[in-house]
Amino acid sequence: MIAGRDRKPSTSSGHSYLPRSFFDRPVLDVAPDLLGRVLVRTTPEGRMRLRITEVEAYAGEADPGSHAYRGRTERNASMFGPPGHAYVYFIYGMWYSLNLVCGPEGQASGVLIRAGEVLEGVEQARRRRPKARKDAELAKGPARLATALAVDRELNGADVCSHDDTAPLGILEGRPQKHDAIRTGPRTGVGGEGAHHPWRFWLADDPTVSPYRPHKPRNRRPALDAGRTTP
Repeated sequence: MIAGRDRKPSTSSGHSYLPRSFFDRPVLDVAPDLLGRVLVRTTPEGRMRLRITEVEAYAGEADPGSHAYRGRTERNASMFGPPGHAYVYFIYGMWYSLNLVCGPEGQASGVLIRAGEVLEGVEQARRRRPKARKDAELAKGPARLATALAVDRELNGADVCSHDDTAPLGILEGRPQKHDAIRTGPRTGVGGEGAHHPWRFWLADDPTVSPYRPHKPRNRRPALDAGRTTP
């Protein structure tokens, strides 16, 4: 039994927090099931909520597109930890990305939270993302999402299943999506053997979903959400 799995969930804004058992499943089951769920971010400035609209799955040592493909390192150690924790990494020396660890402890896999709709804390997000032309762009892409929600390496390893309203991260049950509302395709910016895995999942016709971009060699300064942003 994983500690915390069977704890009675608390409630927030009329919704229950997801239990650890939700994340203790294969990554390709967890990833699409996260769409429509609500990520809660508690900052010193106040509470934020984000409806998840786009994700990508990464299968660790079985996935050439994953940071954990070649095994455990100091950087990716959180991916091998218990399910229901955050894996945050820094890319291009500029941007952070937020991932949720899933599957059994010791077997690295995770879901990159690529995009979402800010439901609460919009003013916070606007202050951090002043160049966003409209609210649908506040968290449209993993780097933008991390910036809007003030995600950095201090959240690496954070427990998203503590069911504590004061915890920095949590996931509410939100509104699970039906199969016909979900689209799937290749992951953004992933090259090599993992380029064609259809492990990117998003909500059809949602304005917050980021545009797909194929892998390109890193030979110039990338745009905010360009290039490889994978765990």
